[in-house]
Amino acid sequence: MAADGNRTDADQRPIPVGYRQGVITAISVTLGFSLYFLRFWNFEASGDWTLLAAAAASLTAVSVLVQLVALWRSLQVEDDREGVYRVTLKWFFAGIACAVASVVLATLSYL
Repeated sequence: MAADGNRTDADQRPIPVGYRQGVITAISVTLGFSLYFLRFWNFEASGDWTLLAAAAASLTAVSVLVQLVALWRSLQVEDDREGVYRVTLKWFFAGIACAVASVVLATLSYL
């Protein structure tokens, strides 16, 4: 434990050079896909709105919001510390999980 009792030395270590830039790029690409899918699903896809289709659209919107939080966190100066960076990656993973779940729900709504 560190002197303040809350953080370990690993939480305070800087992350290697390039990690932040890599995660910012990954978030941006995933966010672009999610926004495009949301546009397609809400405005361009043919068919009737079902409960599954509405759930897919809602989950995609949640995914976009979570990815925006991850992007905002990754752009903060504090994200150079390992502990903060790990939390940002958890937000990003949650956004990806929501995006995958929404695509699965969208696929199921067509069956």
